[in-house]
Amino acid sequence: MIIHDVICPFCGCLCDDLELECEGGKIIKVQNGCALAESTFMTDTRLPAPIRRTESGWEEISYNEAIKETAEILQGADRPLLYGWSSTHGEAQSVGVHIAELIGAVIDNTSTVCHGPSILAIQEVGHPGCTLGQVKNRADVIIYWGCNPIEAHPRHMSRYTTYATGFFVPDAQRERTVIVVDTRRTDTAGIADEFVQIEHGGDYAVLSALRAIVRGKASVIPAKVAGVSKEQLIRIAEICKTAKFGAIFFGLGLTMSRGKYKNIRNAIELTDELNRHTKFVISPLRGHGNVYGSNEVFTWMTGYPFAVDFARGIAFYNPGETTAVDILRRGECDAALIVASDPGANFPRAAAAHLAKIPTVVIDPHVNATTALARIHIPCTAAGIDAAGTAYRMDGVPIRLKKVIDRGYPDDAEILKKIYDRLNGGKGP
Repeated sequence: MIIHDVICPFCGCLCDDLELECEGGKIIKVQNGCALAESTFMTDTRLPAPIRRTESGWEEISYNEAIKETAEILQGADRPLLYGWSSTHGEAQSVGVHIAELIGAVIDNTSTVCHGPSILAIQEVGHPGCTLGQVKNRADVIIYWGCNPIEAHPRHMSRYTTYATGFFVPDAQRERTVIVVDTRRTDTAGIADEFVQIEHGGDYAVLSALRAIVRGKASVIPAKVAGVSKEQLIRIAEICKTAKFGAIFFGLGLTMSRGKYKNIRNAIELTDELNRHTKFVISPLRGHGNVYGSNEVFTWMTGYPFAVDFARGIAFYNPGETTAVDILRRGECDAALIVASDPGANFPRAAAAHLAKIPTVVIDPHVNATTALARIHIPCTAAGIDAAGTAYRMDGVPIRLKKVIDRGYPDDAEILKKIYDRLNGGKGP
């Protein structure tokens, strides 16, 4: 059986043109997808059943036992943390918010360690953005700043920028100028028309210099700024000013380097300056498949995009205080529910170590680094493979994920609803 127009749930591109060949309840071939998509659909290393840690090792338990014990852990906690939510669908995310509100927990998503600074900057100065379709059809200048889409988003350039034929850009490879700004020569830099290599932590200075040049103040710029010559900066500024339509995409190289959200604010203000001369947009290159969706769901349910604290009975938001890493690092949290993410693999050591000290429950299809820190691991469906649901593309466009096969696992939204029912005396959200 061939299934057409399948959405890949791996990264924020949510490519919607995949073709899957299924046989005997298994996916045996993936067409149109990148290597990451093939691995996502064809690798099946699911945990066969819920497991619980004992003094002698792990033991298999039933789903009812796992759900009952998870509810007891959350009910008995004074400062529970619900973290993750980036690789599942919006329906599960919304149940998670209901649970957090019910028990007075902190609920945070993976934006806290990736594009949280982008959100903070956008809250301050706005977001001059657009859809990826607009970029594909109109943009003749593309800037990738602090990111490497060839490795992280392999089809981004072929679907939306460098190699994508657009309505107003019929000969993409000749008519588009690609500029890459990074601290090292990446694979993406290797195919750029212009590569700007900056010193580590020099993003803010380079962005400020470009803003000054665009404003006609090139005379105040020194001969070199963070390792970049004045001549190259002037050339980049001129390319941008004379573009018909320009687009900046930025990654963690900008959000997680020195300056954090101030880097993003400066980049947005550079975009505003360029809009005095032409049309320019800017967008974060979001990582996980539905991390944007977790920001959307949290915002329309609580008013805040991440790091939402319900301890006071109402939603409270203060990044740096109510973010997951900070709560764990301070040893404040006494129970954790980790859904559709792997903080054990990417949190700072102190934060991950605290997860190992407290009762931690993982809801995820696969064994991961966080499993080694957990008391219970509950396997579930994978959104976009054996569960349908809503996900948001990196540009904020909602897309419906398909269920393509049935592997016999419960949906994580179903598991979370049962946990909620136990916490709420049998009354659903």
